[in-house]
Amino acid sequence: MYPSSLRVVLLVVCGLGPLNAAARAEPLPAEPLLAGVARVDVTDESAGPANDRMYVRALVLRQGETTAAIVTVDAVAIGEIGPIKNDYLPNVRAAVEKELGIHPANIMANASHCHGIVVPDVDQRTVAAIKTALQNIVPVHVGVGHGHEDRIQENRRLKLKNGREIDVRHAYSMPPDEEVASVGPIDPEIGVLRLNREDGRTLAVLYNFACHPIQGAAGGGNTADITGFSSTVIEDNLDEGTVALFVQGCGGDINPAFYKEVNMPRDAEPLGNMLGLSTLKAVRKIQCKPSTQLVMHNETIELPRADLAERINLMENEKERLLRTLRGTTLNLKTFLPLIVKYNLAEDFPSYYSHSYLNEKTLGRSDLTKLDANNRAAMEQYLRNIYTMEQLTRLQTNLRLLEKHQAHYVAAGKRTVDVELVGLRIGDFRMVTSPGELVVQIGLNIKKASPHEHTFVAGYTNGYIYYAPTAEQLNNRGGAQEDSDCLLAPEWQQIFEDAAMKMLKRL
Repeated sequence: MYPSSLRVVLLVVCGLGPLNAAARAEPLPAEPLLAGVARVDVTDESAGPANDRMYVRALVLRQGETTAAIVTVDAVAIGEIGPIKNDYLPNVRAAVEKELGIHPANIMANASHCHGIVVPDVDQRTVAAIKTALQNIVPVHVGVGHGHEDRIQENRRLKLKNGREIDVRHAYSMPPDEEVASVGPIDPEIGVLRLNREDGRTLAVLYNFACHPIQGAAGGGNTADITGFSSTVIEDNLDEGTVALFVQGCGGDINPAFYKEVNMPRDAEPLGNMLGLSTLKAVRKIQCKPSTQLVMHNETIELPRADLAERINLMENEKERLLRTLRGTTLNLKTFLPLIVKYNLAEDFPSYYSHSYLNEKTLGRSDLTKLDANNRAAMEQYLRNIYTMEQLTRLQTNLRLLEKHQAHYVAAGKRTVDVELVGLRIGDFRMVTSPGELVVQIGLNIKKASPHEHTFVAGYTNGYIYYAPTAEQLNNRGGAQEDSDCLLAPEWQQIFEDAAMKMLKRL
C-alpha cells in the first residue's frame, strides 16, 4: 500500500490529465476584424469644369489570414465603356498582390455608374487608396441595417397596351400617354453596413441601393451625380474621417425621378441629398458589435450569349413597314403648330368667331366647316407621321445596339461569356455581385429567395457586360435599351440566380 502522501500526489496528477486534454481541444479565440479606409480624388480636370469631385474609395478588411479590399469608383463602369479601360482591374489586382500580398480574388471593384470622367491613371490611384487603407487598419465593430428611399427613382420601362415595352430615355421620345398601361417596380431598400472603431466612432459606411445616377448637374460640368452627393452628405454628418462607399445595386431599368423634365434644370444634388439623409437615418439605428466573420468567395460562371440575327431581320422588316405608312400632307411644322393650338382651343369654332359659322349656316353655306374638315384631316395625317417617325427613331436606335452585339457575337467565336461573381460576408451582412447592369427584378428575386435576413445584390462589379434584363423582358428584344443593349440569351437569368443562391448558402 502506498503512503498517504503519495496517494494524494497520484490523484492530482491523474486528475490533471483529462483537464489538459480538454484544454487542448478548446479552439483558440478568433482574431478580431480589422478595417481601414481611404478616399482618393480621381476627377479628370482636363475633361472640363468639374461641378463636384469624383473619388475612388477603398475599404480594406482583415480577419486572421484573410484580407479583402472593396473598391468603389465614381465612374460609369469597370471597363468596356467609359474612361476606365479593360486593363484597370487586372492592373489593380496585379499591383496589390505584388505590393501588399492581397489575393486578386479578394479584390472587389464596383462602379457607381455615374457618367462622370475620371483620370487616365485611375488604376494607380486605386492602388494608392488600397495601400493607405491597409496602412490604417484598426479593430472594428460592425452592424447591418436597412433604409428606405422611394422619392428619387422610378422604373423606366413602360408596359404598353399592345403588349410591348419601351423605356424612358433622352435618346428618343415618349409614346402617347393613352398607349401606356403600367410601369415596372422599384427597390426602395438601402442596405447599410456600418463599421465603428472600438471607441464608437464611425470608420466607414457601405451602402447599397438601386438607382441610375445620370441626372447631371444643373449648371453642367463633370459630376459624380446622385451618389456622389449622397456619399458627401453621409461623410459630412458622421465622425471625422468617415468614408461612405456606395455600392451600386440592380439599377439597370431605374431612372432618376422626373428624368425627362423640361421645365426645370436637371439637378442631381437634391436627389443625392435625399438618398444621403435616408441612409443616415438607417445608420443611426444600427448597433455595432464585435465580429470575426469575414468571407469573400470568387467564382467565374459561363452565361449564354444571344444570337440576334433573326430579331435584327424582323426589326428591319418592321422599319420598312413603318416607312411605307408615311403619307404626304400639305402641312409643315410652321403651319401645323398654330393649327393644332387653334383647333384644341376652340373645338367648335376654330377658324373664326362663332357668328360667322352661324351666318354661313343661315345662308346654306359651309365654307368654314369644310375648311375645318380639311385642316383636321391634314393635322391627323401629320400627327400620324410624327408618331411613326418617333417609332422609327426608337426602332433605329435600338437596332444599332442589336447590331453591335451581334457583331461581337460573331467575332467572339464563343457562344458564352465568362462572368465573375463575388460572394461577400462581413458579420451578418451578405452580398452577391455581378458585372452586369442587373435590372431591379433580379435583385428583388435574389433577396426574396435568400436564406439570410440581410442580403444585398450589386451589379456593375469586377467588369462590365452591359444590361442584364429578365428573361421576360428579353421577349421584348429591340423595344427598350435594357433588352437591346444586351449580349445575353434569356437562359442567363436562371443560371445566374441559381449560382447566386449557391454562393449565398456558402456565406
